[in-house]
Amino acid sequence: MTQARIGLIGLGTMGAALALNIAEKGFPIAVWNRTTEVTRAFAAGAGVLAPRVIPTEDLAGLVAAIAKPRAIILMVPAGQPVDDQLAALAPLLDADDLVIDAGNADFHDTNRRNAAGLPFRFLGMGVSGGEEGARHGPAIMGGGDAADWDRVADVMSAIAARAEDGTPCAARMGDAGAGHFVKMVHNGIEYADMQMIAEVYGLMRDGMTMDAATISAAFAAWNEGTLKSYLIEISAKVTAAADPHSGKPMVDVILDRAGQKGTGRWTAIEAQHLSAPIPVIEAAVMARNVSARLDERMAGEARFGAAPQPCTIQPQVLEQALIAGKILCYAQGFAMIAGASERFGWTLDLPEIARVWRAGCIIRSAMLNDMAAALAEDPSRNLIMAPFFADLIETTMPALRQVVSQGAAAGHALPALASGLMWFDLMRTGRGTANMIQAQRDFFGAHGFQRLDGIDDAHGPWGRSA
Repeated sequence: MTQARIGLIGLGTMGAALALNIAEKGFPIAVWNRTTEVTRAFAAGAGVLAPRVIPTEDLAGLVAAIAKPRAIILMVPAGQPVDDQLAALAPLLDADDLVIDAGNADFHDTNRRNAAGLPFRFLGMGVSGGEEGARHGPAIMGGGDAADWDRVADVMSAIAARAEDGTPCAARMGDAGAGHFVKMVHNGIEYADMQMIAEVYGLMRDGMTMDAATISAAFAAWNEGTLKSYLIEISAKVTAAADPHSGKPMVDVILDRAGQKGTGRWTAIEAQHLSAPIPVIEAAVMARNVSARLDERMAGEARFGAAPQPCTIQPQVLEQALIAGKILCYAQGFAMIAGASERFGWTLDLPEIARVWRAGCIIRSAMLNDMAAALAEDPSRNLIMAPFFADLIETTMPALRQVVSQGAAAGHALPALASGLMWFDLMRTGRGTANMIQAQRDFFGAHGFQRLDGIDDAHGPWGRSA
């Protein structure tokens, strides 16, 4: 019997799509799902790819079907299910076999598993692109030993999305949980990008009374320019779609309560541990949390009145504001990754991360080509200071100011766009107001401060107690 090049555990939506992708690229793959009927149904539905799919009835059968040294991808829910699966595999695998957790794991869990002394090799791997990406080409972010990555790099490169220059969007990010960390930040940026698009959509819908079809046309036009990206592309498509039941625009019959899997929240939490300011992502997480409080929002509208009032802003101004917001958001994300690289000793390659994100993943964008180039010039420099993006920010910042100021004056909620603007203003202020905070801290806690003349641990004339 032909032995598989690689194995896969977990034939849910993502696992099944990834397995078919691997088989389609010419690699025999052994598959197992804890529900045997799911495994059988998957193999029966593999069509022309069936000769390269080896269904197995149990874990021992899966292990036996894979050529040594074995490599097995886990596509199971994050958390305890991964630990349970690793424990079940432990007595069946050899020391040089490799298990790859390709789920949405918390990178801290990946670090822990990497350091736990497992009786086999272990990689953490972020996979982005949803079901469509998993089936036809995701962005892949690996984490673990270079030698372990190299063992499966041919498979990962073959199944990954391709950038316009033909480069596969798959790479090892660094040691241990680096791959899952980068995937986490990717998801945080995804939250922010979606929230900024939603805020602009709200201005068009509620402030400018544009119908869904007109909004769709605006998004479609923007997708031909600097904002060209997957999220803008699908925004045009979802606003153009009609509800098959009512005939109304599909977006107009969807409840405005956004779900989340938690990775955006993880990004916001980890940023605090790293002292990395990511206000646009934090605002997006906050907005999703507020969206879930539908009853409270309805009570607020009943008490204070509906917020959105007419707001006349030209579509091209909204486009420019989105460009500015996007740059600020990505700059924050890359700065957070740089901070983690230093904290955890990962030596994360920022230009390579930008290149991996160019295709396959949810945040893929034409702008990432320029970001990769700017980060390659000087990875230690904040993206907003790269000449190309500094010039673009100068051009688009007036639009962002207009959108935030006019939108806020008319009662439109723009948390992500406004947070980006406030962060930018902080970043361009040489002397801010933290001197007042230091004076207060010294007054009530004798914490001391540094003077402008360079004297450290100075204290004010107010004494050491309130």
